[in-house]
Amino acid sequence: MELAYWIVAALLALFYAYAGGKKVAQTREQLQPMMGWVDRVPMPLVRTIGALELLGALGLLLPPLTGVAPWLAVAAATGLLLIQVGGIALHLSRGEARLIGLNIALLATAGVTIWLATVWL
Repeated sequence: MELAYWIVAALLALFYAYAGGKKVAQTREQLQPMMGWVDRVPMPLVRTIGALELLGALGLLLPPLTGVAPWLAVAAATGLLLIQVGGIALHLSRGEARLIGLNIALLATAGVTIWLATVWL
């Protein structure tokens, strides 16, 4: 279970570090081709989502690595799961149901991470 957690958590953290970093560092125009939803969301909210994704990525890895408050990994994975619930709701509200595949995959992966963390940690 420990190995499974590290594989899934590392992949999820890598994805969120990349996506969150882009949201924090890039302009609306740079994000637009990959994330069409940024046209209707205020940039401070986009930046906040990016910061939460970066914190979630760190939360998946640092607490179990250091042994300090490992329950934070469960909290981080839960937060990332909730971000995807919001992403699905946003896409559905924009009539973009065909675009929620990645959101569903990330939601499921976060759910597996929560389960693995509760079994292992």
